[in-house]
Amino acid sequence: MPTIQNELAAALSTVCVPGDFHAAGTIELPLPRLEVQGVGAIALPLLPAQAAQIIAVAERAPFGRGADTIVDTDVRRTWQIGADRIRIEGRRWAQTLEAIVGRVAAGLGVTATVVPELYKLLVYDQGSFFVGHRDTEKAPGMFATLVVVLPSVHTGGELVVRHKGREVRLDLSGTDLSEAAFAAFYADCVHEVLPITSGCRLALVYNLLRRGRGRLPTPPSYETETAQITTLLARWSAGKGLPEDQTPEKLVYPLEHAYTPAELSFHALKGADAAAATVLDAAGEAAGCELHLALLTIEEDGFAEYIGYGQGYDDDEFEAGDVCDRSATLSDWQRVDGSAAALGVLPFLNDELCPGDAFEDMEPDEQHFQEATGNEGASFERSYRRAALVLWPQHRRLAVLNQAGLSVTLPYLVELTARWARSGKKEGSKSPLWCEAHELCAHMLRTWPRPLHQLVSNKPSDVATLLGLLTRLNDTAHIEACLADICASGNCCTADNEAVLRAAGLLTPHRAGELIARMVAANASSNFGACADLLARAAGATHTAKLAYDLAPAAKALAQALPGNPAHAPAPMWKKPAIDSGVVVGTITALEAIDPALAEQATVQMLSWRKAYGLDAVVLPAIRLLARQSAVSDSAAMRRLRTACLVHLRARIAEPLEAPRDWCRIAKLNCACRRCNELGRFLASADQRTWVFKAAEVDRSHVEESIKRNACDVDCETSRHGRPYSLVCTKNQASYDRRAKQHKLDLDDLALLAP
Repeated sequence: MPTIQNELAAALSTVCVPGDFHAAGTIELPLPRLEVQGVGAIALPLLPAQAAQIIAVAERAPFGRGADTIVDTDVRRTWQIGADRIRIEGRRWAQTLEAIVGRVAAGLGVTATVVPELYKLLVYDQGSFFVGHRDTEKAPGMFATLVVVLPSVHTGGELVVRHKGREVRLDLSGTDLSEAAFAAFYADCVHEVLPITSGCRLALVYNLLRRGRGRLPTPPSYETETAQITTLLARWSAGKGLPEDQTPEKLVYPLEHAYTPAELSFHALKGADAAAATVLDAAGEAAGCELHLALLTIEEDGFAEYIGYGQGYDDDEFEAGDVCDRSATLSDWQRVDGSAAALGVLPFLNDELCPGDAFEDMEPDEQHFQEATGNEGASFERSYRRAALVLWPQHRRLAVLNQAGLSVTLPYLVELTARWARSGKKEGSKSPLWCEAHELCAHMLRTWPRPLHQLVSNKPSDVATLLGLLTRLNDTAHIEACLADICASGNCCTADNEAVLRAAGLLTPHRAGELIARMVAANASSNFGACADLLARAAGATHTAKLAYDLAPAAKALAQALPGNPAHAPAPMWKKPAIDSGVVVGTITALEAIDPALAEQATVQMLSWRKAYGLDAVVLPAIRLLARQSAVSDSAAMRRLRTACLVHLRARIAEPLEAPRDWCRIAKLNCACRRCNELGRFLASADQRTWVFKAAEVDRSHVEESIKRNACDVDCETSRHGRPYSLVCTKNQASYDRRAKQHKLDLDDLALLAP
């Protein structure tokens, strides 16, 4: 069954006559010698003083009306000097003019020899213009007009050319005064020069002639091909968005010629490329499709095989094997009018290429091989670069933009939302800007990346940004979709909870409760802390019985997912939730506000799972925070936690605390080697404070590691006097200092918690 990709490529292959009704470009210009009778040599770029001198010896340019030649500054306002009063010379001017004529002949689709005949020198000062008109045949064999704008500082004066319902606007003002801008068009084309807004333009006008007999060249006609491709594109566009549609979002047609990013433009296309662009421009406009020009880049790497027999490792002694990694992107976007399109870097798929096998058997632009190293085999890297014409239906523009990913769509949505807000539309108003934002959100949600692991971050994620925009737009339909599909699949972190609840606040309490329960049930096993924080925030947001009832399923799901149960099989590290004081605070705060019985049940479990919920590491820091919350400070759950902590504190405070009376430091060493036996005798000595262990580095390191591993009250320092070096071990009272510090902290906690 034929596909749109292959059908389009086949139709474009029939466009065998290259060219268009116009051609334009710029060329580097070695400054020629230009003389004007009555003025003398003219300096380039044109100086204002010499512009005034040229105008002083020029005449008003007329125009033809029927058989008459008329001067009317309401129709044409410019100055002219005849070719007989002009001399233009220079060692390289003939070569430059020949290059210009060659480029415009190719652009116009003319294969016969073209001869340029100088007609006039035109001076356009500020305010000069020429309304729409057609050129008359000024010499036998004339078929087109060539305009070469010499370096002259000016703005405005765009050349507008029309032919058979098509129009192009060519900017000949130029930005580089070392270049000349040029444009050519068939004589039967209607064209006009828009007003010069500043400065002065100096232009040479040539008649383009074809010598010899036969029909003169005419603008290429692609009416048959255009009609065929219009029908093809219209059918494709009409089917996009339907449930059964399997066609690609965009069509990518690689061009034949090579173009650098600097010269990539519709005006610079050559031969068959220009013809294809002409047809696609007309057909796309008729079928409601957008046409762009872009730089296509494919980069691949993979395994390579060494097939050489010599001692060297040249690239030609390797053969590329399987591709392991591949990227295919489009960038450097250009519109038909010559302006750049801010589309960023878009990926493209193989099934978007026209034809699908466009890159089969094509040689890469670059290819490099890497010989085998260590445990890695030989590998290769290669890249392909082509210019390409890219099409998509206008109504699928946002779907194509979405292919660029969140780095492009999120900033675009931010800007779109701001424009909608500035437009003064009321919240929820279905204005065109609002509808565009709504459509883009639908595409973004459909392709939102799902993380391999639970999102853990102390900064709001992209989900928070999206929810903030949806809240601002009051787009409740997509808020529901985001909470149900994105947030419930692990895309949220604790820092996103504020945005989640602001968005959920636009929904009905019952629906908000359902979605919060769904998020908690889906994520609590891997990100319990974020879920506890979410539920605590939700419970604190309102004290109405209605919302408390709606949060009951979420509270039950949170209690059931409480981490740390020793009876459960150990979870993978990436899915194992961190248990800290925040887990206790969030759990008790949330459950106490929704169902105090669940809060007390959770407390019982925490106190029974001492390995996970250590009193010093987890429970006590949580108690210090919870004690300051009036809502839970006297709850049954809090009383259980307080009682367990008071028993623990009083038992430790009752232990005797006395500073060491001598230098004996008791430590149970877990190594019985000769070196550690010496260490043990040093530790047991009541009189010896310092021990100098002179030994090889391996022995010194072993003793120092044993001191650290067994938390001995000993400071170590290496003395580098003599050989071998010495490890100087000095006893301290770190254990006592730690206990003293802990004792003071215990007394403070006892004062805080004691009734």
